[in-house]
Amino acid sequence: MVIRHATPADIPAILDLAHRAVRAAHWPVEQYQRIFANETPRRVALVSDEQSSVQAFLVGRVLNDEWELENIVVSDLLRQQGLGKRLLDEFLGAAKTEGAKTAFLEVRESNAAARRLYEKSGFVENGRRQRYYTAPAEDAILYHKFLT
Repeated sequence: MVIRHATPADIPAILDLAHRAVRAAHWPVEQYQRIFANETPRRVALVSDEQSSVQAFLVGRVLNDEWELENIVVSDLLRQQGLGKRLLDEFLGAAKTEGAKTAFLEVRESNAAARRLYEKSGFVENGRRQRYYTAPAEDAILYHKFLT
């Protein structure tokens, strides 16, 4: 599998993957299109590609010297094989290269697999947003990681 920057041609595969993932953020197509529109804040989108098939993706936002992980989705068939970690490592590596000092994210409290991934990658819990998520209502756990 190859980790590469996403292109607009990847949007249909990204949408398909996101819609099949119950815990993923379900953005409209327009939000994915804006990733490639050179808007501020800048976004970074990475995909894991095998034989022209997107198996996972990550989207993050660049806010000066802070980078926010907004969404990460791995195909159900490939979970627990290190693909999410590879995407996250690539994202954090790019952040460091561009001089970011911190990375941050939020995640559903019940998403134990994602929380384990973030904690193994050095993220530290630093807050909570009460009833932030809907369907079902659930708290968001906030994480950050110092990159310098």
